[in-house]
Amino acid sequence: MRVIVPSEEIAGAIAEAGVDVETVVWRQDSADEVPAGELLIGVRPSNPEASERLGEIEGLRHIHVPSLGFEWVEEYVPEGVTLSNSAGTIEEGTAELTLAMILAVLREIPQAVDQQREGRWDAGFTASSLQGARVLMLGYGGVGQAIARRIEAFAPESITPVGSRAREENGTHIHGADELPELLPQADVVVVSLPHTDKTAGLVDADFLAAMPDGALLANIGRGPVVDTQALLAELSTERLRAALDVTDPEPLPDGHPLWSAPGCLILPHVGGATSKVWELTLDLIVEQTRRMAAGEDPRNIVER
Repeated sequence: MRVIVPSEEIAGAIAEAGVDVETVVWRQDSADEVPAGELLIGVRPSNPEASERLGEIEGLRHIHVPSLGFEWVEEYVPEGVTLSNSAGTIEEGTAELTLAMILAVLREIPQAVDQQREGRWDAGFTASSLQGARVLMLGYGGVGQAIARRIEAFAPESITPVGSRAREENGTHIHGADELPELLPQADVVVVSLPHTDKTAGLVDADFLAAMPDGALLANIGRGPVVDTQALLAELSTERLRAALDVTDPEPLPDGHPLWSAPGCLILPHVGGATSKVWELTLDLIVEQTRRMAAGEDPRNIVER
């Protein structure tokens, strides 16, 4: 079996694990000829249209992406080819960063860093806190649940999960998105962990943000296009709301974009899962997917499409 991988590191991990397959290093945005192969370990190309080349891979049976999100590749998956993601490897690391962003903004860590750079000691501020806060979780999948578990340790007044529809799940009541107009005015912190789909694009719009109370924090760890950037900028410019963003729209955020200098806004460059442990688990899953396919077994985490 031939496996197409995006890097020598991944090829080395498969070889070191003793999986008896042939590997070839190739990325869809490279100038190299499209190779044949049964399994592709696919990463997001710098040019989205490069994914059209996936249809040229002879013999392709499965695509595995080393990420939770797969919206960038889904429309390019050839007919009859299955797709899997890396659920189970990234959630904890992403939740860890989300908590760090929330605490940094609430406890005004960026301001303290600025003071340190200036060599200025100024304790004349009183920060807000997760303790006693009312937290709304917009999205309650693996990442949302991992975030909620961490927030619970900080003694919030409440954690309110919101999904696409109201339901009971493992003893937890999940509110429906249709309840947001009633829930948002009661939220001190709103955590967005939604994927980017036709239904979620622009969900956090001007009306959504206007319903949040003064001083509330919006944390987006999901996908940038879920939030209307212009609507968010309008709220940030008046300093009515604060934001912690690991994802933006556009992304990467270009030089000079007003989000960079918006007051009360902390921006990270989409590094929610960028830890050594997450990468270790991601490599382990890639090796397992390869081993399973070589043995004639179905890969894990098949995406229903």
